[in-house]
Amino acid sequence: MRYSQYFVPTVKETPSDAEVISHQLMLRAGMIRKLAAGIYNYLPLGLRSIRKVEAIVREEMNRAGAIEILMPSVQPAELWQESKRWEKYGKELLRFKDRKDAEFCLGPTHEEVVTDIVRREVKSYRQMPLNLYQIQNKFRDEIRPRFGLMRGREFIMKDAYSFDVDSSAADSSYEKMYQAYRRIFKRCGLNFRAVEADTGSIGGAFSHEFMVLADSGEDAIVSCSDCEYAANVEKAEARPVALEHAEPRPLERVETPHKRSVEEVTAFLGIPASSLIKTLLVVADGEPLAVLVRGDHELNEIKLAKIIGTETLEMASEEIVEKVTGAPVGFAGPVGLKVRIVADLATQGMKNFVTGANGRDLHYKNVNFDRDFTPSLFADVRNVVHGDPCPRCSAGHLELWRGIEVGHVFKLGTNYSEKLHATYLDADGKEQSIFMGCYGIGIGRTVAACIEQNHDADGIVFPIPIAPFHCIVSAVNSKDASVMAAAEGLYQTLTAAGVEVLFDDRDERPGSKFKDADLIGIPLRLVVGSKNLANGKVELKIRKGGEVTLLSLDEAVENVKTLVANALNQ
Repeated sequence: MRYSQYFVPTVKETPSDAEVISHQLMLRAGMIRKLAAGIYNYLPLGLRSIRKVEAIVREEMNRAGAIEILMPSVQPAELWQESKRWEKYGKELLRFKDRKDAEFCLGPTHEEVVTDIVRREVKSYRQMPLNLYQIQNKFRDEIRPRFGLMRGREFIMKDAYSFDVDSSAADSSYEKMYQAYRRIFKRCGLNFRAVEADTGSIGGAFSHEFMVLADSGEDAIVSCSDCEYAANVEKAEARPVALEHAEPRPLERVETPHKRSVEEVTAFLGIPASSLIKTLLVVADGEPLAVLVRGDHELNEIKLAKIIGTETLEMASEEIVEKVTGAPVGFAGPVGLKVRIVADLATQGMKNFVTGANGRDLHYKNVNFDRDFTPSLFADVRNVVHGDPCPRCSAGHLELWRGIEVGHVFKLGTNYSEKLHATYLDADGKEQSIFMGCYGIGIGRTVAACIEQNHDADGIVFPIPIAPFHCIVSAVNSKDASVMAAAEGLYQTLTAAGVEVLFDDRDERPGSKFKDADLIGIPLRLVVGSKNLANGKVELKIRKGGEVTLLSLDEAVENVKTLVANALNQ
């Protein structure tokens, strides 16, 4: 492709409404343009990268035995009402009525639609396993769309759905998708982790998120320093702490005037935060509940909700706290409380700890379990922290990372098949519910996450597999016939060899050409200039790291072909 005939509307200034680096660089590089809040036009360079990701996804999905279909974006309300998600999904589901006053929505996902296909067509165990996938636009009416393609309202997604005869067969399908996802993100050239995750609004038995590691990532994840364990912080397991060996001391009530926070109380009493237990009041399905967490730890509300089996969970208001404890916020404690108490596992081994005393400006010292109070339940309800022992192995410790979710795989079980009556006849002629899994990849989000992970002060640094072009040939002086002839020759030879080349044949200053090449992130650059060409040489620059080599024209062609082939065949 010749730059002079292509559409690459780059801009020098960073747009004021672009908050994260991928949004800034995709706008500056002329990859996308905003149409409305969270809705973008994909311009040629952006679309080329998106199509690269799509191609890798298709190849690996097909390789794993999935079959491509295409489902409508517009979905009838009846299906969502059958699955009980019409109201539950919330305002992110864009609902509307057609001219006949029938209710529809724009699909944010397609569990209902694909289950409807299968319940109509699959009748026998002989028709499974079956895995159907599509690459299609989705719409979720985000309350605050931001960060460009990272959190848009309309986005391109690959979603796949597996159908199996039982849980064991569903595990096999899940594992195939899990491995396919590992291959997909490796082929995209990304540094990623597959982490255990909460199933969220999709539901199901268990799931993994695929996270691209980046300092700008919205999600906190953990991984073990010694084994393969990795999880989203919402899901990460905390290992029980060893029992303290100490004789119980007499319970002592002390005045702590105007000292409410952990920092204030521990500084006043001269103790570490790990020697204090916070008593947090929450409201679960309308009932108050006390949760005990060590002073240096934080409550994980998602874990707590799952442990106690509640549908709604929120922190108690100041009024409820005072009604339950008889004291203002900051002085709650478990001794004498008349509500159910759940204590985090990390508190179980503690002796002689500090808690609130349920009175203004009062705390207890030397509180002990069983003697002074007994929790209803000990459970893992906290966020893990850096350095925690790994819950899977004895040698490693947990490390914290920031990640950007680009893919998610779920084992759904019979959650949707039972609600939508998707059944089959087994070998004995008995009707059984189909076991399902679902598997999503954000296509545009993957490109944006790649940029978050791969950029420098000059612009994007694309990995070769998903770069818009593999190589850019820059003619330094477009008025020099010999330079243009040599550049043209490189362009034609490389293109014929299957290398995707952008030929910068514009009548622009060399500095402008180089700045644009760095900005749009083309991995390889061949610079053809009069001085080097006089010696039969051209300059090959690797965008990542900036390595520069002078090569003959033939050597340049062979080097570029080898670099591209190695990157695409990893």
